[in-house]
Amino acid sequence: MKKTHGSGNLRSLRIASLACTSLAMYAGCAHAATLSGDDSSSVNLYGLIGTYVAHSKPSMTPKGSVQMGGGGLTTSYWGISGNEALGGGTSVIFKLESFFRPNTGQMGRNTTDGLFSRNAYVGLANPTYGTVKFGLQTTQTYLNQSMLNPFGSSVVFSPLVVQSYVAGYNGQVIGDTVWGNTLGYYSPSFHGLTGVVQYSVSSVTGHQGRDNLGLHLVYAHGPLQAAFSAQRVRGAPNSPGADQTLYLAGATYNAQFAKFYGSFQSTNTTTSHVGTHTWQLGVSVPVTTVSSILASWAITRLSAPSNQDSVHNTGSIAYDYYLSKRTDVYAVYSYDKISAHPSGSTYGAGIRHLF
Repeated sequence: MKKTHGSGNLRSLRIASLACTSLAMYAGCAHAATLSGDDSSSVNLYGLIGTYVAHSKPSMTPKGSVQMGGGGLTTSYWGISGNEALGGGTSVIFKLESFFRPNTGQMGRNTTDGLFSRNAYVGLANPTYGTVKFGLQTTQTYLNQSMLNPFGSSVVFSPLVVQSYVAGYNGQVIGDTVWGNTLGYYSPSFHGLTGVVQYSVSSVTGHQGRDNLGLHLVYAHGPLQAAFSAQRVRGAPNSPGADQTLYLAGATYNAQFAKFYGSFQSTNTTTSHVGTHTWQLGVSVPVTTVSSILASWAITRLSAPSNQDSVHNTGSIAYDYYLSKRTDVYAVYSYDKISAHPSGSTYGAGIRHLF
């Protein structure tokens, strides 16, 4: 990241730093060390470490509890990436990324994660023809969800993400935020438009042939970003017999005085005859050159079956303050309410650091 000097550049530094942290799951924005390399190859070590403390009570939980976690606004991880130029603009690329829990020192988001459970792939990249990756990859659906809300990839505080994936918030999306055994194609940009195809081969015993497929578009031009995702999950390890289609569309617009977010997501789980529609609106507002207010609200409605809780509201508001270009501290309040359940509230504070 280029160093800047003078008060006129502090806002640009804060915005670039926020974007780097929010999109840290795309790639390591900050590289701490070049482990080896020459004119045609390099290997880099990078990551993010964060912890938070919160008193949490989702709507479905009868009592609140105090918890300390390794993550918060972004799940902690470290990674190694590298490339080697082959000539003609083509390079071999690889990435190995591991989640970890700094509050306990343990590997992974939980005990079921392997060593490299965030990304583990090798591939070929060419600026003219695009990039092909083979191996475990973060789903583009999750990357697009992260881009379309001000709380990014947070599985603790983002209303869109927790309503999608977290069981305690009645998460409606089947499958993980990463797919193993995946072939991914990432097109070059065409006037700001890029396409992504991800095909994941099922390795669940007895469910071979029940593969996953994701088709995605991302557009970025000036202050506007837009994304579309369509995926079909048939081979989730934790739900091997389930069959679900998902559609996601949304956009963000940076008006300088504020950045606005909006998205719509629908799921249809044919095996259980459950359908959902989720709307999300959000905003991030710079308060000073080094701080912002983040706010987001998501509402999910079940279209079937009619005998289940039908409306789910989750909202979060946070104050995020940057101590430096790589370190920020934050405080968050979240509200949660599901039909026929009492409302819940979560209060939390945390710190994260890019390296």
